[in-house]
Amino acid sequence: MARAVNADAPGLMAEEAKKIGAALVHYSTDYVFDGSKTTPYLENDPTNPINAYGRTKLAGEQAIRDSGVPHLIFRTTWVYGREGRNFLRTILRLATQKEELKIVRDQIGAPTSSQDIAMATAEVLSRIYASQGAARAFPGVSGTYHMTADGQTSWYEFAKAILDEAAGIASDPWFAAVTNRQPLIARSVVPIAAAEYPTPARRPAYSVLSSEKLAHTFGIELLDWRAQLQSCFAGCPPALRRTDG
Repeated sequence: MARAVNADAPGLMAEEAKKIGAALVHYSTDYVFDGSKTTPYLENDPTNPINAYGRTKLAGEQAIRDSGVPHLIFRTTWVYGREGRNFLRTILRLATQKEELKIVRDQIGAPTSSQDIAMATAEVLSRIYASQGAARAFPGVSGTYHMTADGQTSWYEFAKAILDEAAGIASDPWFAAVTNRQPLIARSVVPIAAAEYPTPARRPAYSVLSSEKLAHTFGIELLDWRAQLQSCFAGCPPALRRTDG
């Protein structure tokens, strides 16, 4: 199923897009890397996925490249948002059920808001279309880019930051829905090693991606992960840094 969704489907969409003269925007993942680096990954660093998700996402990337369609592949990390199933909502739910939360401290990444990813994507496309006809502009920028929040943290520190933001939130329909109108009873967040929290799939220990290529090519940067989290809680529109003046 992972291969059908992550590899076969993007390849088919790429082929169909090419037939009608369209370009394709696709989202990929830090999981194409094995996490053995200690400095942010660049787009051209060797890939070496360590789980089925990473392997099939990498296959999807390659299928798009092999199709020859003009494309933008955006790799991102630790995506969360106000909707859907994600770490933010999970922590808030658990905080209504448990007084102590045990969270992994030795996996490092850059939590990135889905709203900020959407905003950055829209800005990239608007810049491509504004410069000249997209059919002429796309081939010049077609490729793979990392699109993540600035900075880095652990799941443990991210969980603590979520609860810090939650402690200061006023009456909010979204927050009430996420917590099912239950009070937060979590009193402590305990850091644990990944080995103490076994999962069916191995996960990279280090998932930070460098977004310098995105900034250099399109003149935009996503904000720091803490600023994104604050914006998410506040329900504010996402913001970007312009690096081209």
